[in-house]
Amino acid sequence: MAFDDLLGRAASLVRPGHRALLGIAGSPGSGKTTLAERLVKELNGDGPARVAHVPMDGFHLADVELDRLGRRDRKGAPDTFDAAGYAALLRRLREDQDDLIYAPGFERTLEQPIAGAVPVPRTARLVITEGNYLLLRDEPWTRVRSQLDEVWFCELDETERVRRLVARHEEFGKDHDTAVAWVLGTDQRNADLVAATRDRADLVVGAAVSGDRVPAPAHHEHRPQGPRSAR
Repeated sequence: MAFDDLLGRAASLVRPGHRALLGIAGSPGSGKTTLAERLVKELNGDGPARVAHVPMDGFHLADVELDRLGRRDRKGAPDTFDAAGYAALLRRLREDQDDLIYAPGFERTLEQPIAGAVPVPRTARLVITEGNYLLLRDEPWTRVRSQLDEVWFCELDETERVRRLVARHEEFGKDHDTAVAWVLGTDQRNADLVAATRDRADLVVGAAVSGDRVPAPAHHEHRPQGPRSAR
C-alpha cells in the first residue's frame, strides 16, 4: 500500500451527510503528527479546507492543574489529559451541528494547551485527530474510540523513535541528559502502554513519515469500525 492508497482510504471514510473522523494512534515520537499533517495537506490541495487536523495534545491538563494533582512529574500519562473533554469535542464534531467549532491546540515552546487555537469549519468533512491513547480500553478513553470511524496505528523502529523523541525534547528546551532521562522514564512507560493497544487498530502504518518519505503499512486488517458498527 503506497501513500496514495492511504489518501484514498482516508477520503473514502466521508459519505454524503456524514462528517468522518479518522484517528491516528501510536507511541510518543512514532510520527503521528507528521503523518496527520501530510494527509491534511495532500487531501486539501489548493482548494477549500475539506480536511481538518485536531490533535489530542490540546487536551493536556495545564501545568498549574498537574501541580495541584501532584502529576507534573509524569506529564503525558493518560491521567494528565482531559480525556472526557476530548471525547465530548469529538462527539460535537461528529454531530456536525455548528458552522464553526474551535478546538484547543498545544504550544510546544510553552508546553501548555491553548484554548480556541484550532478552527474546524463546516466545510471540513474529514477530521483527522492524533494522539497516544485513542485505543485505550480504560474509561473515559473508550468514549474517544467510539467517535472515530477508523483508527490507524503509527509504528516506527524503536531505536529511531527514541532518537527522535530525545531530539524533540532537546529542541524544546531540555538538556541532553534530562531529555534522555525523560524519554527512558516517563515517555517509555507511556510508550509501553500505547504499544499494547496496537492490535485494536484498523490499520498499522509500519514506518512514520519523515520529511518527504512515504509510510508503508506493515499490515492491513479490516476490523469492525467503532461508530459505524454502533449506529
